[in-house]
Amino acid sequence: MVGTLLDDVRAIAKTSGQWRFAIYIPTKGIEIHIVFHFQEKSLPFNRWIIMSHALSLAIHGASGRNGRRLISLASHDPGLKLAAAIVGPGSRSIGSDAGALAGIAHLGLAVQAEWPKGIQVAIDFSTAEACMMAVEHCERHAIAMVIATTGLSEVQIERIRQAAESIPICYAPNMSVAVNIAMKLVEQAARSLRQFSDGVDVEIIERHHRMKEDSPSGTALKFGQIIAREMGQTEHVHGRHGMVGKRPQSEIGYHAVRIGDDAGQHTICFGMLGEIIEVRVAASNRDPYASGAIAAAKFVAHKPAGLYSMHDVLGL
Repeated sequence: MVGTLLDDVRAIAKTSGQWRFAIYIPTKGIEIHIVFHFQEKSLPFNRWIIMSHALSLAIHGASGRNGRRLISLASHDPGLKLAAAIVGPGSRSIGSDAGALAGIAHLGLAVQAEWPKGIQVAIDFSTAEACMMAVEHCERHAIAMVIATTGLSEVQIERIRQAAESIPICYAPNMSVAVNIAMKLVEQAARSLRQFSDGVDVEIIERHHRMKEDSPSGTALKFGQIIAREMGQTEHVHGRHGMVGKRPQSEIGYHAVRIGDDAGQHTICFGMLGEIIEVRVAASNRDPYASGAIAAAKFVAHKPAGLYSMHDVLGL
């Protein structure tokens, strides 16, 4: 629990006899304001008031599969106030009730393309192009962001880094707690194997639903980046076909499978002569991604400007 004196209350205390403190409870995402009223000459506290504030949340990309799960989970979270369910201007979901869109009871919140005022934190689960528009809006209006959109180009990621100089942003290719712990395990394995005398072959196999547009997944690419940083591979090969020749140890192989409604699986293989290490992580539904994004929103909403990751959220 962290208590801070609100920056804009110093003047209020001098003019109206009030001191106001904010106490943030990270696990719940709740901010409690305590207001002390006093007589300016003697400064005795004669009464105090406690007010609890849930975070005002916007979900950008609300009509997507992850967006709908976010609506459902956020609407039942006492630490959040679902203030906006935002979609693209041409979406057929505009005007519908956010709860009905998510398959739950009506929430009395209309799905819309415009951003309302008063948003404290936004979760973006959209497309690369839509994400950039959300970044522009949040930067302009000083709104904290969680970016869970995948398939971003290097130019777009650099734009996120620029925006993080003025607002807090948590950006991660995967919001799942299990995936981020797996990334830590893979990092440790790669560090331990980098001096292995007979060499280590690294292959990454990922499996997702048939509707996923980017390939390989952003999570698979992140696993590869972690491994290459530790082991020094310089080539990233996406699939193999024909007479490709002997496999060089300087490469990481990626293999993308698209099938049914698979929520997401990743298997990282470290192959040596006589033995193999595999790290596998799999989701049975979309809730781990939505729950992780909500945890990230509660974390980043009270942080200073900067670029954060799920490792920061989880303390890894």
